[in-house]
Amino acid sequence: MAVTHADLAPSRPRTELGSKAGTILIIICIICGLFCFILCLIAEATRSIVTWESSGEGKHATRECMYSGSGKTPLMCAGGAFLGLAAVMVVEHSYMLVAVSKSTPPVLLTWDPDSSSAKALTWQAGFFFFSTWISFAVGEILLLIGVSVESGHLRNWSTPKTSCLTIPQGLFSAAGVFGLATTFLATGLYLTAVRAQKMCREQETVRRQVLDISVLFASPPLSPRHRTIRAAMAAENSTLRQNDSGRLSPSQFSSVFAKVSIDQV
Repeated sequence: MAVTHADLAPSRPRTELGSKAGTILIIICIICGLFCFILCLIAEATRSIVTWESSGEGKHATRECMYSGSGKTPLMCAGGAFLGLAAVMVVEHSYMLVAVSKSTPPVLLTWDPDSSSAKALTWQAGFFFFSTWISFAVGEILLLIGVSVESGHLRNWSTPKTSCLTIPQGLFSAAGVFGLATTFLATGLYLTAVRAQKMCREQETVRRQVLDISVLFASPPLSPRHRTIRAAMAAENSTLRQNDSGRLSPSQFSSVFAKVSIDQV
């Protein structure tokens, strides 16, 4: 089996942006975001509905409300979506923070703020970062409102009451949309970080090439004495290759030594 250059190249560490482990982690986070969205839809479909009934006649008539259910199912679904979305945000941002801090070369040290591509990536990363946290905050607040309302009538839900708190239609669905948007915006932030690290590596490669070329042209030229010595040694190397034993004979060694000594004088 032939060994290619890709087989000899070192494998990426797991904490590096764009690695296989990072890609799998992002895919898992997206799947968790979709699962949270489904939980929000279930909570919306099973949310408690309030019905009003009138009791009594005349001046003594009163209006009483009654819940359609205990609210356990929407409470569990909303609570699961709340915790799942929070876990996705913590895991994804923690991984990106660790990956950027351990990147080689460090992104912050090799970043060129004057380039147009760097400015574009900076604005893009800022947009994804703030949009992700705003969408996450709104979704979590909506879920928290739903959890607090549904947990208020777990007991005696069928008993008529004079006042009942209810969740407006579409609250859980809106929370699911914001949670799903949070997942995709966080994925966009991850892809932006991968592009930024790739651009920094390209810039670092260009810097090294320029430095190598500048050192090559800045080195002083060889003196005639060193040129003569190298020419004599190169001529005798051909004689060395022709020798089957790979060693210089005494006469050949004496001739090389004499030429180098005369050239040095």
